[in-house]
Amino acid sequence: MILVIDIGNSTCKFGLFYKNEIVAVWKAVTRDQKTSDEYGILIHSWFQQNKFDPANVKGVVLSSVVPNLTHSFVNAISKTFNLTPLIVKAGVKTGIAIQVDDPREVGSDRIADVVAGFYLYGGPCLVMDFGTATTFNLANGDGVFHAAVTSPGIQISADALWSKTAMLPHIEIACPPSILAKNTVTSMQAGLVYGHVGQVEYIIKKMREEAQCEDAKVIATGGYAQIIRAKTDIIDIYDPLLTLKGLKLIWDKNNGR
Repeated sequence: MILVIDIGNSTCKFGLFYKNEIVAVWKAVTRDQKTSDEYGILIHSWFQQNKFDPANVKGVVLSSVVPNLTHSFVNAISKTFNLTPLIVKAGVKTGIAIQVDDPREVGSDRIADVVAGFYLYGGPCLVMDFGTATTFNLANGDGVFHAAVTSPGIQISADALWSKTAMLPHIEIACPPSILAKNTVTSMQAGLVYGHVGQVEYIIKKMREEAQCEDAKVIATGGYAQIIRAKTDIIDIYDPLLTLKGLKLIWDKNNGR
């Protein structure tokens, strides 16, 4: 079995693969104050709960956009599995050529997304990840990652809205019945959701246009993808496990599979 871990700004996602099948997925809130022992206990408890034997894990691949946690997870993996994880970073084989000003600036989660998008669904592809930030990553038909856009995620926008305005309440991020809102809550929901939909459609249109790849498949993943996907037909494929699948592909490429 291969364990893949995606450490994001808001959540840590874990996927366990047996051969090419993902057999378990877990999530935890990202807490950079936790020690390696605490994360080791958490991982070990998940294995016990699901009746998986840690001794059957033959490899671990790790993506992290939270540098403070990377070291903790490396130690936790060493203590739990007696393994050193493959950390996705510059120099690791991905099968994707990263042609941007500084490839070291590209987040490892974005690389995993593009690897999965390209190798599972074909190129050219435009991969979006609706997480803490909303990211747009473009790979051409030759597997060259050559353009990216980063915008505030829908949760960041919501947090800014109610933290900077004294009279607006905290609300659930959901799509209201109509954009013609009749009260404060639905007016905020309409602005957040439909505003994000408009942003997504415009950015995709401009990226396709300037890259001259109008046929690029649009692939979406991430926690808020389903909300946006329900209100636009510009998304071709929704894959909630895209990042984890990309990490497994990267592991395979670095281990002769």
